[in-house]
Amino acid sequence: MPSFLSRVLSFFLRLVLWTFAAIFAVSLMLAGLVLLALGLLRSLITGQKPKPVVFGRFQRFSSQPAWPGATKPGAAAREADVVDVEVREIRGDKRLP
Repeated sequence: MPSFLSRVLSFFLRLVLWTFAAIFAVSLMLAGLVLLALGLLRSLITGQKPKPVVFGRFQRFSSQPAWPGATKPGAAAREADVVDVEVREIRGDKRLP
């Protein structure tokens, strides 16, 4: 009899723990969806594109580049050569086929 009772209690305990885990997972997904919907609604109201704030902060404050051989953000722009281009108007209807 004690083994039957222990199996029943073990089953109920396992059922309760799985139920709590499922409720926790569903609540996290709902919270994420609500935050996503609020962000999209804000971007629609303001007319601006949503900004990936979290990843930008990680890249800005990281001490090392994300990929081997990569440079820090903004380093390539400072080291790049700037070339001025002279603009000229092309007249005539000489289009490529």
